Amino acid sequence: MSAHQLPTVVASRLSSLQRTIRRAERLAARGRIAAVWFSRVRLSIFAVGVIGSVVPHKLGWTLSGNVVLAAALICFLVVAWYHNRLEDRLHRLDRWLRIKHSHVARLRLDWSNIPTRAAAAAPERHGYARDLDVAGPHSLLHLIDTTVSSQGQARLHAWLLDQPAPAKQWAARQGLVREIASVTLLRDRLSLEAQSVDQADIDGRRLQAVFQKRVEDAALVPLLLIETGLAAATIILLVADLLDFLPGYWWLSFALYVFLYLMVRGRSEEIFDHAQSLHLQLEKLSAVLGYLERRRSIHTPRIADLCRTLSHPETSPSRSLRQAASVMNRLSVRAHPLIHYLVNALLPWDLYHTYRLQRVQDHIAAAVPQWLEILAEIDAAAALGTFAYLHPDYRWPTCRMTINEPQQNGERPVLAAEELAHPLLPRATRIGNSVRLEGLGRIFLVTGSNMSGKSTFLRTVGINTCLAQAGAPVCAREFVWSPVRFGSCIRVDDSLEAGLSYFYAEVKRLKSVLAAAEDGARPPVLFLIDEIFKGTNNRERLIGGRALIATLATTNGFGFITTHDLELAELEHRIAGVTNVHFQETVSEGTLLFDYRLRPGPCPTTNALRIMELEGLPVKAPSISDRG
Repeated sequence: MSAHQLPTVVASRLSSLQRTIRRAERLAARGRIAAVWFSRVRLSIFAVGVIGSVVPHKLGWTLSGNVVLAAALICFLVVAWYHNRLEDRLHRLDRWLRIKHSHVARLRLDWSNIPTRAAAAAPERHGYARDLDVAGPHSLLHLIDTTVSSQGQARLHAWLLDQPAPAKQWAARQGLVREIASVTLLRDRLSLEAQSVDQADIDGRRLQAVFQKRVEDAALVPLLLIETGLAAATIILLVADLLDFLPGYWWLSFALYVFLYLMVRGRSEEIFDHAQSLHLQLEKLSAVLGYLERRRSIHTPRIADLCRTLSHPETSPSRSLRQAASVMNRLSVRAHPLIHYLVNALLPWDLYHTYRLQRVQDHIAAAVPQWLEILAEIDAAAALGTFAYLHPDYRWPTCRMTINEPQQNGERPVLAAEELAHPLLPRATRIGNSVRLEGLGRIFLVTGSNMSGKSTFLRTVGINTCLAQAGAPVCAREFVWSPVRFGSCIRVDDSLEAGLSYFYAEVKRLKSVLAAAEDGARPPVLFLIDEIFKGTNNRERLIGGRALIATLATTNGFGFITTHDLELAELEHRIAGVTNVHFQETVSEGTLLFDYRLRPGPCPTTNALRIMELEGLPVKAPSISDRG
């Protein structure tokens, strides 16, 4: 879809992103030209320094040669400093451009250019993750997951996959998401700071494991003192031997030093192995929390309240994490065996930095869980905030009632939406529908032809309700709902490994939906059932369908059931809570056309035979009079 076909607010947002990208690309191009110039200047200074110092020395002008050499060295170091600073800024600018390009891809649903997160796969046996396209390739999580930490990603998954949340928690969450959606710089800076070290996510679980894994050894300090004394004695005795003051006694102290080193080196080996890679994680976490720590704004009170702990002098993470990263970095010298043994031969490097790591752990171990909790909340909210920012035409939903025991306050659960559309479909093709479902036991029985949009409609209702309950905006003009649990039966696969046929797998899914709906002590169930009992024959499908619909109409739930069986439409006259709606098609010049509009009443047409005929199978579609 071109920019002029988009809604005005969306086109404006896209144009703003594209202008930002063009400005950044021009700036990067100028920076690369300057970097080439700096390289040439450095080479010229080096050449001038060499020639300007060698020639005077050959001519006997030693002082002049030394002055030229010193001046060239100073100039070279100054230019190198500016050059390195420019290169760092160019790297940050390139990362910033990648962030902006990914925003454009998310806005346009350009899936091939949206980064894929490894953990976005649909969890096994989850009730609705696959049914509603919440997880998996080209899913909601694929679209919106911009988190930079494992905790943030887990928190975002929990918001979308563990629903509904308590009323107060949901209200606070939506308030935080709305607030962070308005702060573009904060969201982009989180991503930028997280990528400043490397592309990997901040793995909070591994960091916590390292801080909790202490090298507990009561003899550590005495051993450190003894090894330090032996190292000093070895150096003194070696110098004395070289000056012929004493014979070669240094090897005795050195042998004892090596013996003690070999005795204790295995005790902290696991810590060293972690340190080899985790110092980058610590630097990344320090950069992200340091940015949040420095941030001040009276216009974002919820964010400021979350970050208040980070700015407290006693719990400030930036200094402590820099110290921890420094220690981890020095411990990672073990990755280079030759340097590692050489350094430890001169002084007790491993023991000293193990001791320092203990001190750092004692100082920050208790604070790390709180830091990661703050980061997880902001990280997940930033992902939903970016989604809201990129879709300014989406609406913030309104929650009708409290989540806890809604039946007891006399209010009827509701799901009402205007121009409700699927957020994972391109704007050029998706169609919005209005719907209002109110009261327990209310069921919309959706009939319609093949490919008319019944399954997509169920996913549209489900995925938008999921977004609403996560605290995000929804793809609708208006959306009012009561918090619900999901009961879905849309994508059912037979399982050869479990020995289940398609029909038996479908029955088990429907049984779980019914069991959830019969639980009156929890929030209502929004059931979304596609092609009820399609795994069996017509007669048994009708009998089972009538019985299940009649039972669902008496439970703590409401929802939508699609079917091809027009005979089920008569339930509208037998069950008070059932209402018929349908999708239909038209035939024009031998082609089926669908408008994907939801209409009242049962579907008046079918198209299976028409599709067979159009594809050349030996059937004859009935005439309109035959259908009547």
